[in-house]
Order: sequence, then structure tokens, then C-alpha cells
Amino acid sequence: MLRTPLLLAVLLAAPAIARTQALAPAAPDPRAPLFVTTSWLSGHAKDANLVLLHVGDPKDYATAHIAGARLVSTQDVSVSDRSAGGLVLEMPSPDTLRAHLAALGISDDSRIILYYAKDWVSPTTRILLTLAWAGLGDRTSMLDGGMGAWTADGHATTAELPAATTGTLAPLKIRNFVVDASYVQSMIGKPGVSIVDARLPAFYEGTQTGGSTAAPHKTGHITGAKSVPFSTVTDESARFRSPAELAELFSKAGIGPHDVIIGYCHLGQQATAMLTAARSLGHPILLYDGSFQDWSARADSPVETGPAKKLP
Repeated sequence: MLRTPLLLAVLLAAPAIARTQALAPAAPDPRAPLFVTTSWLSGHAKDANLVLLHVGDPKDYATAHIAGARLVSTQDVSVSDRSAGGLVLEMPSPDTLRAHLAALGISDDSRIILYYAKDWVSPTTRILLTLAWAGLGDRTSMLDGGMGAWTADGHATTAELPAATTGTLAPLKIRNFVVDASYVQSMIGKPGVSIVDARLPAFYEGTQTGGSTAAPHKTGHITGAKSVPFSTVTDESARFRSPAELAELFSKAGIGPHDVIIGYCHLGQQATAMLTAARSLGHPILLYDGSFQDWSARADSPVETGPAKKLP
């Protein structure tokens, strides 16, 4: 929930996107709808309304996956314009997304569980937030630790492919927590709002520049942005860190415990891992979907370099 009238006023400050609203986590335990355990999944594996989605390399999926799981990729639920100046990995139109989700077997009564193979955490969180944007977030969760946790806990995998089914899905009720560059720029320095860069420190600091040779990004980070690299929110076994560990991580980055977090990265994928961690702590979140690819294309978008200011 938004904590104060001031934050609500801040979020509605930009008239162009007055319909945008931060995605607030569920109460009282914000982690509960986001993550399920391997024991939960094992106990619900034969539920009639379960839709299980595997995120990983197609070749690995063909060899081993959790029984009943369908393969899904970020390309299945996004659009990319690869022409000069185009943006990659953007939210599709609601009708396009609805068709793709139904093709995955998702219906109005489906309970959707995502899991990642190996270290495909941020592609999975990108799909998780896309489903939340589609209005399906209250019945979509992620298997914490992914298939690595599943096998480590002694559960079996299979190479057998599930039968294709098409779901019956009503028109999507979009939860629009996606913002654009003008909104982000209007939020720089606003109290109660943290713009957070989820890229690796070298890109944030400006010792390395992202993009491509043909279309390099600007060097540095959005002016005033804080740094929580996507790679730091999970541990060595690809499980999300505990609430206490995440709270310390965000606090040391200078993020207030009730701040609305606007997340960005290179393209809008890595940021979703950080934003999922933020949601698990109770933060309302917004995704700058264009991310630094979009920010870099704008002459008036301010950037700065240098290391993140860490709190003691």
C-alpha cells in the first residue's frame, strides 16, 4: 500500500501517465504470493488448474524439466523493435499478450507457477512482472531456487513434453506500473521515491559502457539513482535472500524502508529481479521499461558517473 498522501501525490504528479500506479505487494506477508517452496509445488503438482512454466534454455528443457511444465521465454511475452532507435523487450499490447498467455494454457482460474533453470533468474522475474502487469499477479508465483532447488530437494524431472492446451482467458485488466523517461526525470530527487539502477556496478559507475558498438549507451547512471545490482538479491544457490539480508542491502544503498522504487537496467530485464526483491520487502514498485536503452537515446536525460554512495 502507499504509505502517505504525499507518496500518492508524487505518483500522480505526471499528467501524461496519471493512470500509472505503483504495484503494491500483498499484506501482511509480501513474500507469500511471490514465492512458493518445492514442498508446496510437490503437493500441488496435480492440481487441475495449475499452469507450470519453465524458463531456460530450450535444449536443457527438452532433456529435463519438472513434469507438466511448458517452456516459456521473455520473447513470448514481450515485443522488440530492432530498427535504429527501437526499444527491445517492451510490454506488448494487452490483446497480443492475452493471446500468448492463452496459448500457454493459462485460463481465468489458473494458478501459475514460474521456475527457472540454472541461473535464469531475471528472465523469470521479467515474466513474473509481465503477468502482474496483465492483472494476473495475485495468482502467479515463482518457485524460489528454481529447478536447482527442486532437484536438490530430491524431486524428479522428466523429458516428457506435456500435451498442448489452449486456455480460456478474459480480456486482461492491466495493472499499469510501467513508467516512461519523462516520468522518471520528474521523480529525480523526490522524497519517498528511489530510482534504482539494477545493472552491475561497472555500468553504474561508468567504468564500462553498455549498449552496442553501433548504438552505445550513455556512460554512467541516471542522475540521483541508487545502486542495487540484480546479482546481489539472490544467493549462491539462486534463492532470493532472506528479508533481513535484503532489507540491509536496500538500506545500505540509501533506500528508505517505505520508498516507492522505480527500477531500471539496460533493457528492462535485470531490474525485475531487483524489483521482485523490493516487492518482497513491501516496497511499491514501478518499472522503467525503456530503461537505459531509452534514457541514453534522449539528449536531455541527465547522467552522472562515480561509485554508489553506501550508507554505513
